[in-house]
Amino acid sequence: MSPPPVEDTTVTVVVRRRTKPGCETPFEEAMREFIAFALASPGNRGIHVLRSEQGNPRDYTVVDRFSDAESRKQFTASETYKEWMIRLRELTEEDPHIEELGGISGWFTLPGKPPAKAPPKPKMALVTFLGVYPLTSLFPPLFRKLLPDWHPLLLNVLVTGLVVASLTWVVMPFLTKRFRHWLFTDTK
Repeated sequence: MSPPPVEDTTVTVVVRRRTKPGCETPFEEAMREFIAFALASPGNRGIHVLRSEQGNPRDYTVVDRFSDAESRKQFTASETYKEWMIRLRELTEEDPHIEELGGISGWFTLPGKPPAKAPPKPKMALVTFLGVYPLTSLFPPLFRKLLPDWHPLLLNVLVTGLVVASLTWVVMPFLTKRFRHWLFTDTK
């Protein structure tokens, strides 16, 4: 008898904000402090701040991951978090647009679109496989050849980081868009 499937309990939060004109530098300074606070919170698995390269240069997207919904809830319920939201709001044009996505669903959001109902897990697994397999087949031998003197553990850390970054910002957004009609049956 096989063990029950392990449920991915992670929560990915995507926050989009537009700074007031001239507030980019103070916003970025405040975000550096906010990141330190967020990373010190129990259950936080990482936070990334992305500045728009194609759209409005005052647009920022924050991607924050938590180990589970309870960790996210405790984080947002804290007084310090509420104080941060007030401080950051003073530097932005309007309230942030916040999306919370559970599990691997965080990778299956069409860029620039509101989150849809998560695709069926077998479809997500297949598309994820299509993204992971080529990267894990190409990156290890490539970097072993490029960096032959590196210790294998350090090389593994580098390759793993590059695979995760490639999946998060390049491969999965591309595959999600490419397979959108199959993944999201109601997407036109």
